[in-house]
Amino acid sequence: MFDDLEKQLARQQSAVLLVARGNEILFRYGDETTRYPCHSMRKSFLSALIGCAEAEGRFDLSLTLEALGIDDRQGLSAVEKQATLYDLLTARSGIYHPANYETPWMQRIKPPRHCFAPGENWCYSNWDFNALGTAWRQLTGEAINQAFATRIAEPIGMQDYRPQEDSWLEPGSHSQHPAYPFSLSSRDLLRFGQLFLQQGCWAGKQVIPAHWVDLSTAPISHAGARGAYGFMWWVTRDSVAWPLAILSEGSFSAQGAGGHFCLVVPSHQLVVVHRVDTRQPGQEVNRYQIGQLLHSLFSALKAQELAS
Repeated sequence: MFDDLEKQLARQQSAVLLVARGNEILFRYGDETTRYPCHSMRKSFLSALIGCAEAEGRFDLSLTLEALGIDDRQGLSAVEKQATLYDLLTARSGIYHPANYETPWMQRIKPPRHCFAPGENWCYSNWDFNALGTAWRQLTGEAINQAFATRIAEPIGMQDYRPQEDSWLEPGSHSQHPAYPFSLSSRDLLRFGQLFLQQGCWAGKQVIPAHWVDLSTAPISHAGARGAYGFMWWVTRDSVAWPLAILSEGSFSAQGAGGHFCLVVPSHQLVVVHRVDTRQPGQEVNRYQIGQLLHSLFSALKAQELAS
C-alpha cells in the first residue's frame, strides 16, 4: 500500500516520516530518535505554554506592549505600542520592525513599517513571535525551555528532550527580542501532536486547557495559499494547506523551515510528523514535495481502509 510513498521518500531529502492513529504507528520511515531542529514549530510550543498560563490568570492577552514596557532597538511608535499580546499571538500586531531568526520568505512578505494599525493585517512575522517570548519571561518569570519540560514534555512522557541542550535563547543584531529555538526527536514531536489531537488531555490529566486547543487551532486569519492561521498554528481552510494535497477540515499543523511539520487530522484521528536533517546545509523538502507526499499518504491510507 505504501510503495509510492516509500519511493518518494527515497527520492527526496526526507529524514523521517511517522504516521500514527491513536497508539498505533501506521507508517514509519527514518530514525525517530534523532533530535532535529524544529525551526518555526517552536511557535506552536510557546502557544501551548501560553494557553496554560492564560488559564491560570498569569498571561493576560489584552495587555498592550505599552503597558508591558516592550520596545525595540529602532523604537516602536505610539500606535505600535498599542498592539496587544493577542495581536502578537495571532500575527496581527502591525509591527514590521526587523526581527531575528527570519527566513528569506519572512523578510519578503513583511510590509514597510507603519502601514497597518494593530489588528488590521495578518503577516507571518518573527517580530511578533519573538516578542511573545519576551512577554512570557516577563509575565511568568519562567524560562521557556524549563517550562516546556515541566508543563508538557514530562507529563506526556517525551523520551529524548533535554531542556538545557535542546532549547535556548538566540539573540541577534536586528532586535532585542531573541528567538527561542528547539530541537526535538520525531517521536517526541509525535507525542506533542497527539496531545493536541486528544484536546490537551494525556493519561487522564488536562495538560493544556481543551478550550485553548480549540481556540488556538481555529482559522482566525486568512493565509492565502497556505490556508489559515490561528494562535501560532497553521490551520487548514477549505481543504487548503499545502499545494497538491487536499486536507480534511479541522486539520492543523506546526511547520518549520526546510520541510518540518507536525500535522494533526482530527477527522481521521491521525498525527503525521515529517523531518528533514536541516543541520546539513541545503537539506530541504519544499512545499510541493510535501503536498505530493501527503497526497500519496492519504491515497495509501484510503486504499488500506478499502482493502480491510
